[in-house]
Amino acid sequence: MTKGVKIVTIGGGSSYTPELMEGFIKRYDELPIREIWLVDIEAGKEKLEIVGTMAQRMWDASPYDVKIHMTLDRREALKDADFVTTQFRVGLLNARVKDERIPFSYGMLGQETNGAGGMFKAFRTIPVILEIVEDMKELCPNAWLVNFTNPSGMVTEAVVRYGKWDRVMGLCNVPVMATMTEPKALGVEKEDLIYKFAGLNHFHWHKVADKKGNDVTYKVIDAMFDKDAGLPKNIHDIPFYREQLEQMGMIPCGYHRYYYREEEMLEHGLEEFNGVGTRAQQVKETEAELFELYKDPNLDHKPEQLQKRGGAYYSDAACETIAAIYANKDTQIVVSTKNNGAVPDLPADCVVEVTAYVGAQGARNVAFGELPTAEKGWLQVMKAMELLTIEAAVTGDYGTALQAFTINPLIRSGNTAKRIMDELFIAHKKHLPQFAETIARLEAEGVTVKDEIAKDLD
Repeated sequence: MTKGVKIVTIGGGSSYTPELMEGFIKRYDELPIREIWLVDIEAGKEKLEIVGTMAQRMWDASPYDVKIHMTLDRREALKDADFVTTQFRVGLLNARVKDERIPFSYGMLGQETNGAGGMFKAFRTIPVILEIVEDMKELCPNAWLVNFTNPSGMVTEAVVRYGKWDRVMGLCNVPVMATMTEPKALGVEKEDLIYKFAGLNHFHWHKVADKKGNDVTYKVIDAMFDKDAGLPKNIHDIPFYREQLEQMGMIPCGYHRYYYREEEMLEHGLEEFNGVGTRAQQVKETEAELFELYKDPNLDHKPEQLQKRGGAYYSDAACETIAAIYANKDTQIVVSTKNNGAVPDLPADCVVEVTAYVGAQGARNVAFGELPTAEKGWLQVMKAMELLTIEAAVTGDYGTALQAFTINPLIRSGNTAKRIMDELFIAHKKHLPQFAETIARLEAEGVTVKDEIAKDLD
């Protein structure tokens, strides 16, 4: 790598970008950045200019001379990059509204990364990430791709399996939140605990030990029922069943509520759908407030309101990973990466989310060992669903998509599920060129979108 690091962020107009800038500024001594390129598309141009201008103010307020470049030309930005971060949303927040409202209109879960909505986000996103990888092979073949785009695990799997690109890590703020909040619940420092994570993105479990190697997982479980559970802002806090956690001897991630407490989570989601609006509709309001703040020429730091967005500790995941690779720090980080035997219940060549030591050569996974019977079953079903979803996203095959829908635990199989899938195809047709033949057939059959709000969004 040349002296002075070049970083490119695809989806640079995101409201998360100030969080990223804060993390880079904090780590400048070990990650000497030369320039940052923020890339977006025409539809995101206004937000890109607002966020990019604020990002420059943040750097100008720091002791460091770093130039922010803004562009709609991805290839211009990628040339000779050292690191590429991805945080884009195909179809913007309106697409997420459709992902949530259409399933809810049929009484099934609508959520950004779980159930039908998460699968369609993958259908829209995977072809784009593979195009980015092809550009990287030509323009910055030695760069690392650090992906934060959801569904992060599936996107990372697609990069490895179909993009044939191994210099990639997928990230999520959920494990970081656990390691920040659980020590506080126990009354100890983060450095006093040893963590081991294993599973898939938004579907992992972890164990905790003290510095002497004594397992303290059950102490954390006890604390979970008395204190802050450390959930992201976008997950409704329905308690797990204590007996279930004690039986498995592990701590599930917050997203497991959608599986372990499906009935209650669906009930809450439907209540919001029929009332204040789905999570995406609420986020649109939060984002509008954030961008009004970002326009302030005197604002040169991340505003507190960004915490409401659900991306707390994003910079700790993304920036620390980049710093660890650049400086060969061998830092322990939870990443989505190729399994290589860390989780023996899944194939060695698939992508898992695990604790790893991250340095210049990438991730060296910490072996977790076999999972208990129930969790092993869940994990294998979910990985099969992910692989089918990715295959459908790449091939545009309707039957493969239907198989993925059928095996997803949050989708009741049958005619209603097929109807939801067909409506989502129609709703997202602009962003699903690989399914053009399927969409034309569905339109000829008279399939239309049931939910009026989703129908009106372009």
